[in-house]
Amino acid sequence: VQLQASGGGLVQPGGSLRLSCKASGITFTLYNMAWYRQAPGNQRELVALMTSGGRVNYGDSVKGRFTISRDNAKYTVYLQMNSLSPEDTAVYYCNAWRNSDYWGQGTLVTVSS
Repeated sequence: VQLQASGGGLVQPGGSLRLSCKASGITFTLYNMAWYRQAPGNQRELVALMTSGGRVNYGDSVKGRFTISRDNAKYTVYLQMNSLSPEDTAVYYCNAWRNSDYWGQGTLVTVSS
């Protein structure tokens, strides 16, 4: 199983980024997908999730700014991040779970002027 995250980088405050996570080795349509993040010195926290049935949930700090979506045909989950602030700086991890739990390698997002 592989979860390949991409799209991180350096962005100015107020800017946008879109993260992608392409899955392989799983039946993607059966899996719930999520994005987590971990900033230095902090615990990993849930950013957003989308169940296999399409139900979504967001962490309180990103509600109204971030949007999770998935393309089942492409085995890919996305995280559209708008109105970014320095507090969003973290390594973002893709997660797939059903009966088993899988993690991607993480992609770094840095929000700084």
